[in-house]
Amino acid sequence: MVHDGSRGCHECRSRALGFDQAWSAFAYEGVAREVVGALKSRGALVLVSYIANEIAARAPAGLLAGTLVPVPAHARRRRSSGFNQAFEIAAALGCEGGLPVRDSLRRVRAPAQVGLERRARLVNARGSASVRSGVAVPPRVVLVDDVYTTGATLDACAQALRQAGAEEVVAVTFARALRGA
Repeated sequence: MVHDGSRGCHECRSRALGFDQAWSAFAYEGVAREVVGALKSRGALVLVSYIANEIAARAPAGLLAGTLVPVPAHARRRRSSGFNQAFEIAAALGCEGGLPVRDSLRRVRAPAQVGLERRARLVNARGSASVRSGVAVPPRVVLVDDVYTTGATLDACAQALRQAGAEEVVAVTFARALRGA
């Protein structure tokens, strides 16, 4: 499942996005939805290596080239679960492919996205990420997250990375929520 930011999918055609391309291993339904739910809701960290293996095995050639940067978790989620699932996935993916991982981003001032409708997610995520102070941003970044829902969080992260000097930003997720055309 590929979204090319230059051409745009039906959902994103009218939006200018900070990332060049987004790719997901699975649709966010069935088993993929259960896997993400177990990771997020039940802390099933044992699934992280499965998720990383599936992303690595299915990703188009060259897509994962670059520095892996996890999407930062909302502070409330980190406090309740004790971990950031995107960081865990990026770390396992880095081990799997011998890729560098850099925890370059932090969340700022936005309420959690969980439970918000699409339009509210798009507005809420604007400016919700920034590059950590003193962190050098590599020219090619591979943003890593568990699920691509509206793309709002990935876009906010990509915008922050671009403002800090990234030349190319691609987004990789385990699953993507699909909407009708």
